[in-house]
Amino acid sequence: MGQTTRRRRLASLLGATALAVTAGGALAAPAGAVSAQSADVDYMTHCIPPPMAGIPPIDGTTTGRITVNNTSPKVGDTVTVTYTVVKPAASNPTDLALPADIMTPTGKVTLGGAQTGDVTVTGPRKNDPVPGKGAFPSFSMTGTFTVTKSGAITLSPGDYNIHTSYILELDTPCTVTNPPAPVSETVTAAGDPPANTRAITLGSASGKPGDSVTVTGSGFTAGATVTLAGRSGSTQTADKASVTANAQGAISGALVVSDKTTSGVVAYEGSAWNAEKGAGPVAYVVIDDTPVPDGSQKLTTTVKAGSLSMSQAGDAVQLSSVDFGKGGASKGDLRTVTVKDFRGGPAGWSLTGKVTDFTGPGAKIDAGKLSWTPACTTKAGSPSTCRAGSPGTVGGSGATLASTPDGTLTGGEFTVDAGLSLDVPAFTPPGSYSAVLTLTLS
Repeated sequence: MGQTTRRRRLASLLGATALAVTAGGALAAPAGAVSAQSADVDYMTHCIPPPMAGIPPIDGTTTGRITVNNTSPKVGDTVTVTYTVVKPAASNPTDLALPADIMTPTGKVTLGGAQTGDVTVTGPRKNDPVPGKGAFPSFSMTGTFTVTKSGAITLSPGDYNIHTSYILELDTPCTVTNPPAPVSETVTAAGDPPANTRAITLGSASGKPGDSVTVTGSGFTAGATVTLAGRSGSTQTADKASVTANAQGAISGALVVSDKTTSGVVAYEGSAWNAEKGAGPVAYVVIDDTPVPDGSQKLTTTVKAGSLSMSQAGDAVQLSSVDFGKGGASKGDLRTVTVKDFRGGPAGWSLTGKVTDFTGPGAKIDAGKLSWTPACTTKAGSPSTCRAGSPGTVGGSGATLASTPDGTLTGGEFTVDAGLSLDVPAFTPPGSYSAVLTLTLS
């Protein structure tokens, strides 16, 4: 290779490095919906170029903007976030024109207010050519988060990294000098629907076929027509009656229970059972005292109730390693948990988890950096159906991994899994970090 060719390759390398150092590039990415309160904000950034560039760190002002696709979400909704670097801290310091499509940005958006944490955002490997000594246009990165708390949630620009793929793979991390940066966007999350406070009690827990049972209740809508009905397992029987709730939402009535398979009684507003507008089931047993005919024998057996238990397929999980200076997602899979509900009653169950901070060599990774994506499978024939918890942060306060609802008759076998991801900060000191994830079944 001649000296001219080597000089050209070296010049190209230095040009690409300079692009990374300035933490900017003409990247194209769809922008989020700009709300009325979304604003451009200025914040100081400290960018560290790759050592081989021979260029000192750049401290300068970056202008950023956060936009979202929904400024009025509900708890449980997923919000798409776009982090746009409107104006990088510097321009191309060389006379070299830089080629297209060599840069891939990643970053963080900081949540505050009602919900805290970081949102990981990424941009495509797509940039326009940048002329020598030319200004770098803006670039955008996009990610999502799940709303877990109601109230005002603020969003501020966070750290970002520029990865260049031109001759060599290079990274330039840029950090916010005085975090958090100013708030650029705010979303106001609506809370969960009002809790269902409807409740009923029965005058007796059992009776003969055709006996009447008194049903009293509270928490219903004033003046609403309320249906009283028998249940056989998860199926409503033909035994029905109706009452009207008084001005205080209280009810009182009688239900004649004739179906010998009845196992409970419910009360609900509307034309059909609705757990959100109903109460019960409350256990009720029909005692069949029909005389045994001459020459016959009445056969009786008993099904004994068991317990609620869980087991794990191991007690250690090795997450994938990450590189110092890059950080990112350290991933793994929760050891499979098997839940057996052999109680045979009306109560469901909930499996929750919480994690300690990850401790290592003179440093720690906050518990709030661990997130999971739960999955739950129900064994065929089980009366209950398992519901996986929402994807999101585990943290020290905990989150739901899986659950089953209350019902007239619950139970079954279930397998619970989860994908785990620990968001490791870029410059976490090298070493091994460990934490304890505690699962609680109730």
